[in-house]
Amino acid sequence: MSVENTTSDLINVVALLGAAVVAVPIFRRLGLGSVLGYLAAGLLIGPFGFGWFSDPQSILHVAELGVVMFLFVIGLEMRPSHLWSLRGEIFGLGTLQILTCTLLLTGVVYLFGYSLPVSFIGAMGFVLTSTAVVMQLLGERGDIALPRGQRIVSILLFEDLLIVPLLAIVALMSPVVHAQGGDSRWLGIGIAAASVAGLIAAGIWLLNPLFRILAAAKAREVMTAAALLVVLGAALLMQLGGLSMAMGAFLAGVLLSESTFRHQIEADIEPFRGILLGLFFLAVGMALDLGVVYRNWPFILGAVLAMMVVKAIAIYVVARVTRTCHAEALDRAVLMAQGGEFAFVLFAAAAAARVIDGETAANLTAIVVISMALTPLVATLFRRFTPKTQANLEGVDAAEGLSGSVLIIGFGRFGQVMSQSLLARDVDVTIIDTDIEMIRSAEEFGFKIYYGDGTRLDVLHACGADSARAIAVCINDREAANRIVELVNQEFTQAKLLVRSFDREHSLQLVAAGVDFQIRETFESAVQFGEAALVELGVPEDEAANIAAEVRRLDAERFELEMAAGDVRAGIPLMRGNIPTKPTPTPFTPPRREARPLNEEAAEAIGEEE
Repeated sequence: MSVENTTSDLINVVALLGAAVVAVPIFRRLGLGSVLGYLAAGLLIGPFGFGWFSDPQSILHVAELGVVMFLFVIGLEMRPSHLWSLRGEIFGLGTLQILTCTLLLTGVVYLFGYSLPVSFIGAMGFVLTSTAVVMQLLGERGDIALPRGQRIVSILLFEDLLIVPLLAIVALMSPVVHAQGGDSRWLGIGIAAASVAGLIAAGIWLLNPLFRILAAAKAREVMTAAALLVVLGAALLMQLGGLSMAMGAFLAGVLLSESTFRHQIEADIEPFRGILLGLFFLAVGMALDLGVVYRNWPFILGAVLAMMVVKAIAIYVVARVTRTCHAEALDRAVLMAQGGEFAFVLFAAAAAARVIDGETAANLTAIVVISMALTPLVATLFRRFTPKTQANLEGVDAAEGLSGSVLIIGFGRFGQVMSQSLLARDVDVTIIDTDIEMIRSAEEFGFKIYYGDGTRLDVLHACGADSARAIAVCINDREAANRIVELVNQEFTQAKLLVRSFDREHSLQLVAAGVDFQIRETFESAVQFGEAALVELGVPEDEAANIAAEVRRLDAERFELEMAAGDVRAGIPLMRGNIPTKPTPTPFTPPRREARPLNEEAAEAIGEEE
């Protein structure tokens, strides 16, 4: 019997993986995105398709860990200082959007003939946007790290926090609430607060020492197990405290965001996150009860359209009121005009508390699932048929139809000095940047700089990257530089790739990615500074030069040893040909004294990048 059960379980796993492997590439090839592919695959193999699975809710409970791990990875990118800088978006913009959507959506459900309490529950299930769907779409577009993406992430985080007070409101609305004492509610609040405090204490005093001990043991599989332990442990602690598992994982990620093990942890979690998130979307597709939809299709179809349209309008209006441009406001409205996975928890709790009946819960669940399925399709059609917006900035030319031997991305202090050697030899260069004030200032001194975001593939094409002999990445942003390297490796292999490195760890990543040249932004100037200090102290110039050369040699040897040991922590895929085991740094012979810039007045007046 156990053998039969094992075989049955294995068949289920194979069916899930097979459906995803077949459906997702097809939908991606059609330009519809992976989320819609997962949802369609789940519907196909679920109880209302081929019937290979009869209990999608059991899969959904496990698959929710994909959302949990997704938020943990997002937390790793959110340093506490950065999170604090978003407090206005999280609590200000988030509160305004949620209140507006709640009021309007409650009215929509009420107009369909439901009582006010049921209307409120149905509206709140739709107000809670799907974190999984929106984050997946943002990730596929590469927008998570951009300002518009960060604002959406801030609103999603605030919405995730709402599940706790909403469940408390459901309990208060229950007909059996009077059978419970008020002390239990205060006890629940105390437990929740203790859970948060415990997680923060563990993050500050326990997690880093734990990973330091495990790293010293040099057992990779134990590090992976520890990463999973942190994510699942934080989620479990928050769940036991009556809070959201996803918020617990996010908080754990934030606490580890400044850890030296951040990249290693993210690399260990990533495979599990991707698989479980895909499983989550499969389970959501299975959960769509076609029987309920068939019996009540006029109401469900009308409610889906009405609620998505009203929510989109509310989000757009709030965005415009808070001085967001038209294009970003419209994009946010399209992405967030759906219900979310927390609605399933809310509706189940409301049904258990007898606030809504079983049929109403099934109808509301179907409405949310259909809205989640429609969002990727609507977002794809919106981007396909809406003309791409460009920066409409007076006095600044956007990058379009350009060509040059060298494409320079970033014109801060580093890019300004670097470009002078090329300009001195009349090399045909194209320079792009996103700092509008710097572009305007540079033009006053004779520089022609174009507005363009180098992390976007369409901008790189417009800048002539496909015909450039060399691409120089001079920006002071590690993540953006990594993204550009990834795009160049994939699309513009004919160009030599030179990259400004942020630090030693970044240099290791860049060498592993196969860039043609990289240099740490402060290393060479620091070596020359030390050489000059020796000369000022009376050391002969020849001896000081030899010492500086020895510093460079020893650093290069350490760098080679680190590369040979595989000390490259996440970042950029290896996609630029065969990578030597021991890369040889490009020789660099500095002048005895720093040369005077060709245009020192311009370099000082244009402005600083850092």
